[in-house]
Formats: sequence, C-alpha cells, structure tokens
Amino acid sequence: MKDYEDLPPIVIKSAKGIYLYDENGKQYVDAVSSWWVNLFGHSNERISTAIAEQAFQMEHVIFANFTHEPAILLAEKLVEITPAGLSKVFFADNGSAAVEVALKMSFQYHQQKNKPKKKRFLALTDAYHGETLGALSVGGVGLYNEIFQPLLLDTVRAHGPDCYRCPFNQSPNSCETPCISFIEEALKKHHEEITAIIIEPLIQAAAGMKMYPPLYLKKVKELCISYDVHLIADEIAVGFGRTGTMFACEQAEITPDFMCLSKGLTGGYLPLSAVVTTEEIYDAFYDDYKSMKAFLHSHSYTGNPIACRAALEVLRIFEEENYIKKIERKSESMKRIATNVFRGHPHIGEYRQIGMVGALELVLDNETRESFPSEDRVGYKIFQIALDKGLLIRPLGNVLYFMPPYVITEAEIEKMIMTTNEAINEYFQCTKVVK
Repeated sequence: MKDYEDLPPIVIKSAKGIYLYDENGKQYVDAVSSWWVNLFGHSNERISTAIAEQAFQMEHVIFANFTHEPAILLAEKLVEITPAGLSKVFFADNGSAAVEVALKMSFQYHQQKNKPKKKRFLALTDAYHGETLGALSVGGVGLYNEIFQPLLLDTVRAHGPDCYRCPFNQSPNSCETPCISFIEEALKKHHEEITAIIIEPLIQAAAGMKMYPPLYLKKVKELCISYDVHLIADEIAVGFGRTGTMFACEQAEITPDFMCLSKGLTGGYLPLSAVVTTEEIYDAFYDDYKSMKAFLHSHSYTGNPIACRAALEVLRIFEEENYIKKIERKSESMKRIATNVFRGHPHIGEYRQIGMVGALELVLDNETRESFPSEDRVGYKIFQIALDKGLLIRPLGNVLYFMPPYVITEAEIEKMIMTTNEAINEYFQCTKVVK
C-alpha cells in the first residue's frame, strides 16, 4: 500500500474496446485485459445489451430446487464446447472457488469409493490456483502462500517445467519433456495418498507466463490414468481462446477429470465460474438422501442469471463471429511484430508466445540468463514508464506480458509492442546496469 503514496490509484471513468479513460481524459491501452478477464473489449454492445435485458427480466433466484433458462443454456453450451466426456457442470462465483470445488469433489469422490488414504494433492512448483486457503495450498508461488503455510493442506510438490531455464538443456523445437520425470517420481512415491494433480495447462501464468509444450500435459494425463489419480485442469486464465484454441487441453488432445473455468467466461463483466466434470464423478455422489453422499458446496450467488446471460453472449460471439480464427490471425501478427522488435535486446532473454499471450523475460545477463534482483523492481519501473505513455502492461516480477482483448487490431498490436519497447529502452538508458 505504501507504493500508492508515489503512484496513487488511477481513477478510471470509462472504457471502450481496448482503451481505459481516466478522470482527466487520459487514454490507456489495456494490454492485460484487466487481469485477463476481458475478451471482446470494454463496454461491448452485445454483452451489455444481453445483461440489461436479463436484469429487467430477473436478477437472481435461489439455486436450490430452482433453476432458470440462462443457467440451463449455459451448462448445455459448456458441455458442448469442452473436451469430450465432460458432461456435468457445477457453478461457483470466482476462480478460487472453482478450484476449491474441484479439490473437494475429487477428495470426496475417492472417500466414497472406499479409498480413504487419498487425502493429498500433487501440484507444481510456481503454480498459481487462487487465494483462498485450499487454492493457496496447491499454489507454489511463495509470494502468495508462504506466510500462510501453517494453515495450508499438506501438498505433494513436483518441479514444474521451466523451458527458458531448462535443467535438461532441451531445445523447445525438439523437446521430449524429460521434466515429466519429476511428476512421475512423486506419483511412484505417493500415488496411494494422492487424490488429484492440479495443473495450469500450457502456461503457468502468475509464475511469469512460463510456457510449456502440449506433450507435457498429455504425459501428465497418462500418468494420472496409470496411478488412479484425477487430473484437475485449471483453465481459469488460459481458457476461452487465450492459447489459440478454445481450451488449452485441446492442444494436448486430453480430457481432464475436472476443468475449472472463470475469468473470460463472462467477457470481463461479472464474477462467475464453473467446474465441468464427468459422468463417472457425478455418479459417485448420486444416491438416496440417507446415504449422505451429496456434494455440499454452495454460494448465495450460484448460477446468477445475469452472469450466466453474459457468459452465454460471450459464447455466442465466439461462434457467430468466428473468433478462434480471428485469434489465430492476430496471434501470428503479434508474434511476428514482437519477435522483430525485441530480437537482440541485451536485457530481453526471451520473447515467448502461445496464442494471444506473449511474454518478455527481462534478464541482467543474456548469456547466463541471470534475473534482475527482485528488489530492483525492474518490471514495475518499466510498467510506470509505460503508464505515462498510455499503456497498461502490469508486470509479473521480471516478466512483462501482453494479453490484450481479442478486438485489438493489428495497428494497435504494433502500437502496444512499440510503446513497450520505448518504455524498456527508456528505463535502461536512464539506469546503470551492474552485472
């Protein structure tokens, strides 16, 4: 909070498309989709109209013994577009809650299948799955969960993929993912007590947009089958077209046991999340009342009609306006422009990109790939310079990233990248770097 004395919160009065406008009329390019939630631009007319219509029809209704058309249609649509075999939908109201639901559901499933030893989860180093206590337990970013360790679940931790600093010296173009051995070793040792592996498919986002190949995800699924362990795919940040396909799991051609969805689900308008799971999982909870096998987890705003209606409109825009194809074209442009602009910079170790997610790894030394000390706050200082230039690129430590709304044009992509380059160069021209 002390940072706000030097950089007070900017009061945003309005927003349209990829732009935010503050109380003084200054314009900012929202290159991070306001924490990865906005898909089709701010104040999107289709989504705004759908929400207004629903608000005048019904704002909310209890979701126990009652339902409504937006929730029914949305559940049907999610089952239709998610990987084959996911047939049941459980609504919650944010990403962390979706993760909690999946963890609880996996645990209870195994308990009701007479596997009482299965009480732990396996998660990756540098993982991020939310900030409630269960979600923090499977997270691996110390910044968020270190202080809460006495309160957290006893999670089994396996080293995650780190393609930029690969300990196996694999080339990204011919990687056979030997780092899967870390998960395999953990499963060999602990599989009888592990109920599920939770993973962010293709991109460990909060870790600094660490990207890894689909083959790794495919091998994780194979190990889950071999060791009788569920796979929870946390697609909260990477779902709905971010990686170039509707869901990242598609690129590995796998169906997880649980898929957690949120963020872009409502196009950045309202809190809503969903856990999509299988008939087999559902059947373990289906019984007479006296068995007490029901899954008891609820929120006051579960299945909120306005949020469901926003999500329905988002999915209709994807389909009717052929957005996956548009994302493919725009991601190609973004990669081409960024690669040309950032190539050869002495303090940019790597530009990496999957779909419409691009990331710059800022380094002290390009040869050794040594990072800047965290206390130097290099990314944060470049972020401040970019803000002055009308660009929002909120950093993840030493990583700057692009995750713009899909409505961005090629000209705006080029402007976003060129302004970032200007901010980076301005910082290094004014800063003496000591190696």
